[in-house]
Amino acid sequence: MSAKKTALTVLSAALLLPALTAGPALADDKPGSKGQGKLQPAPPASMSTVGGTLLGKPGTQVQLGPGAPALPKQLSGRSWIVADAESGEVLAAHNAHWRLPPASTLKMLFADTVLPTLPKEQVHKVTEQELAGVGPGSSTVGLKEDLEYSVHDLWLGVFLRSGNDAVHVLSAMNGGIPKTVDDMQAHAEELQALDTQVVSPDGYDAPGQVSSAYDLTLFARSGMQKKDFREYCATATAKFPGDQKPGKPRETFEIQNTNRLMTGALGMTPYQGIAGVKNGNTTMAGSTFTGVAQRGDKKLLVTVMNPSEGGGNAVYEETAALLDWGFAAAGKVTPVGELVPPKSADTTNLGAPAQSHESKPAAVGADTPGGMGTAAAVTGGALAVLAGGAFLVNRRWPRRRRDPRPDA
Repeated sequence: MSAKKTALTVLSAALLLPALTAGPALADDKPGSKGQGKLQPAPPASMSTVGGTLLGKPGTQVQLGPGAPALPKQLSGRSWIVADAESGEVLAAHNAHWRLPPASTLKMLFADTVLPTLPKEQVHKVTEQELAGVGPGSSTVGLKEDLEYSVHDLWLGVFLRSGNDAVHVLSAMNGGIPKTVDDMQAHAEELQALDTQVVSPDGYDAPGQVSSAYDLTLFARSGMQKKDFREYCATATAKFPGDQKPGKPRETFEIQNTNRLMTGALGMTPYQGIAGVKNGNTTMAGSTFTGVAQRGDKKLLVTVMNPSEGGGNAVYEETAALLDWGFAAAGKVTPVGELVPPKSADTTNLGAPAQSHESKPAAVGADTPGGMGTAAAVTGGALAVLAGGAFLVNRRWPRRRRDPRPDA
């Protein structure tokens, strides 16, 4: 099993401290908004209201109270959301249900769906056929046919290098790409992530494949309730198996997490308290990112999709700015919505989906031989600790409000 160094080695001091849209109609608060000199597409005039009526409105939704800081300036993401990771309260949002291409942030759903089904000690020999379906230009970890890899190795390839080759091999082990896509769609339905349409398990650009900042945040929150998911997404660097030469120990090479808020790569400063989750970038999606961070007892989730301004670090800079705002604004704003619980933990009905795919059965978590069930099957209790005791997200779904929040 590969040795690994978690993000705690980079950020322990901080942690231990107390598109293919569905018919655009308007633009980021005003028609014809521009980013990088180009006319930007507009969000739909109305979107899903899952999680609250305000979340279905285009533009920025925030209700500042006394002493609350103003939102950061120069936010250019087409869609973003700031939520409390434990209570599920949405502190602020911008076009939260806009259905956009997700890029590799969709791998959060892939991992949340498939990770519990495969024992990490299982070893698999990669075939030429499994690698043949990886799309051109994909990010890869460097798997080679006829070499063996453990499931643990493959997940490191998914989380650290966003390896589409690792996703395709794990999908084959899960019964194939079509089955994995169906499993992911069913799990999205179970999580009430109804903006999401899965076409490819790795997030590679595909016609009709969409998600939303709201749904990606649901995937991250569900995933963070799994011990292995938390540990993989918090891993900064790892040794990965390389070539195998006859009569010699197998070679290894180091891989580094592509999450720049964790590693500080390419000019970014590591974010204080970061503990995951996933970044992505494709031609159709632009840059996407979901991050989770903790300061003291407060844990926040932020998702940003497709900033139109700034350079290659814009999605990380805007995420960091929203995290800073969220920690400063906690307790000083009225929530504009909530992250809903899975269907299996929810008996109420608040909010209309943009589109449902309920012709496919919902996936309800079941314990695996390793004792790990999906988050959908759990409704109470505390989680195991990530990185030696630094970060916890309580396995607690928010109680749905009986009366919807009034429009504002």
